[in-house]
Amino acid sequence: MPSVTNIVQPVIVQIVPQMNRGGVERGTVEIAEAISARGWKAVVICNGGRMENQLRRAGAEVYTLPVDTKNPLKWPAVRRRLKTVLLSVGADIVHVRSRAPAWIALPLTRAMGIHSISTIHSKFVPQNFVKRIYNQKMLSADGIIAISDYVKSVITRHYSEAVSEEAIQVIHRGVDLGVFDPAKVSQHRIVRLSETLNLPDDGPVVMLPARATEWKGHEALIEAVASLEAKDVTLFLLGAGDGHSRFIERLRALAIKTGLDGRLRIASGTDDMPAALMLADVVAMPSTIPEPFGRVALEAQAMGRPVVAFKHGGAIESILEGETGWLAEPNNVEDLARCLHLALKLGPRQRTIWAKRARAHVESAFSTRQMCEKTLEIYADFLQK
Repeated sequence: MPSVTNIVQPVIVQIVPQMNRGGVERGTVEIAEAISARGWKAVVICNGGRMENQLRRAGAEVYTLPVDTKNPLKWPAVRRRLKTVLLSVGADIVHVRSRAPAWIALPLTRAMGIHSISTIHSKFVPQNFVKRIYNQKMLSADGIIAISDYVKSVITRHYSEAVSEEAIQVIHRGVDLGVFDPAKVSQHRIVRLSETLNLPDDGPVVMLPARATEWKGHEALIEAVASLEAKDVTLFLLGAGDGHSRFIERLRALAIKTGLDGRLRIASGTDDMPAALMLADVVAMPSTIPEPFGRVALEAQAMGRPVVAFKHGGAIESILEGETGWLAEPNNVEDLARCLHLALKLGPRQRTIWAKRARAHVESAFSTRQMCEKTLEIYADFLQK
């Protein structure tokens, strides 16, 4: 990595809408921790959230501003407040991780002569002209990071007039292998969580850890599990319990219709995802729209769990077909059921071999350490300019 000789302590400012549970937020904490570990100064600007304390424990200074507002009429006032913060901390690089912060911050960084970087986490498909303009602001940063080859392909396909393929660097999201380590999850944690979630003591468990969002594929998975010949499989929808009551009732109604109602468990999200994944025999990621990346698939593999997903988006990059998981034809419930059947019939010896191979796969290319090192390399390159 290039040495930073012209700045005593570089100041890296990350801007995210809020710091609640999610992949963007976890990545922000991980990068803040890496910045601090390097001896640089980490600053995060957001509009609050449950993970603010994690940022502070990672060594970051946290400033609360309404950088999540999508109202253009409010942007000038927020921009003025943001300028005050950037001047007070002596920002050298501003790293935006979402579109509203990009609209607020990037015109300001250009005017102030501060280097800017954007990380594109979303699907980034322009559904209409307004959405195209709204998305495109993130491409005006000095440096652009895409979280997967799939996201990069979407950008270059839809925004070729705004950015070249060479200007986009791919840095896959990483898994904290110290946290997602089966050897570090005690039996007590697993049993306690199992009792809390009211999971059965016998029979295999298929788990979908995902937000309560229609495109995550909850309904397709209910139909697929219901169609399996094995009738002792429990379907565990972790995170779906945080959804609107109408969404939850629709899932329950489908389970009744398909005969799965007695084997369906719906729960809110958990802060102990490693222990939750240990409860699963198979982890599913049946997103009906391509995932930009899908960190869940990698976390499951790090915990030695086989993964079943639809064959599109980031899943193609993170799952080794027939080696660490199976990829079903997109939105094909019958093929999804076929893949689940293959995963569930793995014997104990096969599962042990599978688990070692899956973890080695994550260690080789998808660790948090690798993600942080590649991001800090980009920071260092800009600090030399």
